[in-house]
Amino acid sequence: MFDKVLIANRGEIALRIHRACREMGIHTVAVHSTADADAMHVRLADESVCIGPPPAKDSYLNIPAIVSAAEITNADAIHPGYGFLSENAKFAEIVEAHGLVFIGPTAEHIRLMGDKIAAKATVRGLGVPCVPGSDGPVADAAEARRVARDIGYPVMLKAAAGGGGRGIKVVQDEAALEPAFTLASQEAIAAFGNGALYLEKFLVRPRHIEIQVLGDGKGTAVHLGERDCSLQRRHQKVLEEAPSPALNDAERARIGATVAKAMATLGYRGAGTIEFLYDGAFHFIEMNTRIQVEHPITEMITGIDLVREQIRIAAGASLSFGQEDVRFAGHAMECRINAEDPETFAPSSGVVTRYHAPGGLGVRVDSALYGGYRVPPHYDSLIAKLIVHGRTRNECIMRLRRALDEYVADGIRTTIPLHQRLVRDPDFANGNYDIARLERFMERAKSGA
Repeated sequence: MFDKVLIANRGEIALRIHRACREMGIHTVAVHSTADADAMHVRLADESVCIGPPPAKDSYLNIPAIVSAAEITNADAIHPGYGFLSENAKFAEIVEAHGLVFIGPTAEHIRLMGDKIAAKATVRGLGVPCVPGSDGPVADAAEARRVARDIGYPVMLKAAAGGGGRGIKVVQDEAALEPAFTLASQEAIAAFGNGALYLEKFLVRPRHIEIQVLGDGKGTAVHLGERDCSLQRRHQKVLEEAPSPALNDAERARIGATVAKAMATLGYRGAGTIEFLYDGAFHFIEMNTRIQVEHPITEMITGIDLVREQIRIAAGASLSFGQEDVRFAGHAMECRINAEDPETFAPSSGVVTRYHAPGGLGVRVDSALYGGYRVPPHYDSLIAKLIVHGRTRNECIMRLRRALDEYVADGIRTTIPLHQRLVRDPDFANGNYDIARLERFMERAKSGA
């Protein structure tokens, strides 16, 4: 096992990784920008190294600075968390080239799954169902038009190198295709430096369901069930739950076994998430080769520490359990608490004047906030995750309502009021929602209906 792990991230995920390491007897090194000098993960780590000024490109995306920090502190391995460099194949290669262990998949698998077109072709060959669409990038709008005619409108143009909802355009008819193609390509170039687009059938009001997998890199992989991530705003997840109210046990077992078999055949190492759109059938959309923001709800219903398993696998150990050992118990939900205005979603930075996290049976808060902490304006607005577990879905909802009402984070605007309204919405309570439901809910609330 490792003696010392450098955590190449910030915020709640850096703190989450630190806690897992300490429970395993592993020393930690925190890296931070000058804006994060007083961050909680920096305060709690055994050692810390400043790696640059506030802009992420000069600090958390600064590969030479991060690797140097690992070398001067004699770290054995680097955990990238999520975001930043977590799915950067070049970073994984550089880490390994310097005699350090990258706690994550191989660079080959990161690169493969980071290319949406190659990923789709690969998983299709491994028996995973995919959304109908182009076999690869479409050369131009004319080729996109031909593919769209074959599969039928509406269609979706997506950046081949994309992520985070950027470089995506929904096209309702042929007249709108060419201008949408031009705009999506321009957005993809600006965001990813790559304007290649592929085309998929646009599924009307599906659910967004993802399967959590763990592989040991030695030909064994297991699935830990699904998470329903359908409640989204502009392709950004807002609230997730596990298990999905849309699936039954047979569907869950069938898609889980399909995904686990595919990852075992691929020789996948570490944690990964296979994401699908679901409309009564599963349609693969992408794979995330990292720990997910919403991983805690899987931990709550399985009792399995995913970060601990990531670290064990990276150290060369086999999985500590088999598929037959995975037991699902109860229901869990996660609210992403952002430092944003709950009405306009404008970012809100500043000093947290009062902070009180909810507690009680089945309540978990993953956050690096504390009273007096200054939320910087330079990074993602996620500041906390409220995770709740109950024996039943209804118990979980009631507990979540209570926990949200207890949560206090004064001095900044947060999305807590949005969640308080959402968890009291009848459609949510009934599990009757899809990927467009949150947008409809917000429009209805804005109109006062």
